[in-house]
Amino acid sequence: MLAAPDCAGCADSTAGSRSSSPQRRALVAGGLLLALLLPPQANAERRVIHKERSLYRTILVTKDVHRLCMQFSVKREQRNQSCKNLRDPKRILFDYAKLSFGSFLLNPQPRSILVVGLGGGTLPEAYRELLPDAHIDVVEIDQAVVDVAAEYFDYRATSPGAVHVQDARIFGKRASSQPRRYDLIVLDAFNGEYIPEHLMTREYLQETRALLAPGGVLLANTFSISRLYHHERATYASVFGDFIQLRTPASSNSVIMVKNGAVPDAAQLDANQALWQPRLKAYDVDLARVRGAMTTTPDWQLDARVLTDQYSPANLLSTR
Repeated sequence: MLAAPDCAGCADSTAGSRSSSPQRRALVAGGLLLALLLPPQANAERRVIHKERSLYRTILVTKDVHRLCMQFSVKREQRNQSCKNLRDPKRILFDYAKLSFGSFLLNPQPRSILVVGLGGGTLPEAYRELLPDAHIDVVEIDQAVVDVAAEYFDYRATSPGAVHVQDARIFGKRASSQPRRYDLIVLDAFNGEYIPEHLMTREYLQETRALLAPGGVLLANTFSISRLYHHERATYASVFGDFIQLRTPASSNSVIMVKNGAVPDAAQLDANQALWQPRLKAYDVDLARVRGAMTTTPDWQLDARVLTDQYSPANLLSTR
């Protein structure tokens, strides 16, 4: 899941490591050293219980009395990637993740789901509980993330569906040659800084659009405070035309939502909301609020340059 600047809270877990090897002990020791370097108040509230450097990023698991969080770090500050409240484990904590359930308003019964980016597995796990008959594919490039999600966040990749440990671009190209198409595609990849550059371009979005089933919905989690904001939206508009955005004052994230076909009218939106709201109550998702966050009004520079495989400059990424 894309790091959330507005982390609302997370959960508990038992400290430990996956191995007693010297390397694993060194990694855990490194995490404890990092915790010691934090201010005393931060130490009292949160401690690092796991730290490791994968091929792609540094992965940390932090714990306080109520929450457990996965963090990614590459060059800059650490960001919460996924959090879980162990006192209320079903509760969705990040505001953008709650907004993501707006897809049920547009397509209330997705039978096949693709999630790009695992994190702690919050959304795939919720989809599995809510849609037990749906086929769910998760694409995650980093095996270490899959392992940490399984050990600390109790994520299990059981049938139907699986975790595919590979680059999302490769997965998409291979999937396009197969008959499977998806009723829901969630783009939530994060490399520790932001969305990987090759997963933001017009070419990638064109490849991903080809995987959408008729009536399918695509969701993309992005930052609303990035200087890439205008370029990202210009890129989505160049591929999908009009799209819906979901934003709230409580979040620095913005969810882009695209329907492959006509958007339901008000009566159908009412029916879909009534169908799903009782089932989403346990996840602390208010579909009326989600619906109120939907807008189709462009708020970006319409002449912003489209991101392509030849033009996707990382130096545009700068938060306020």
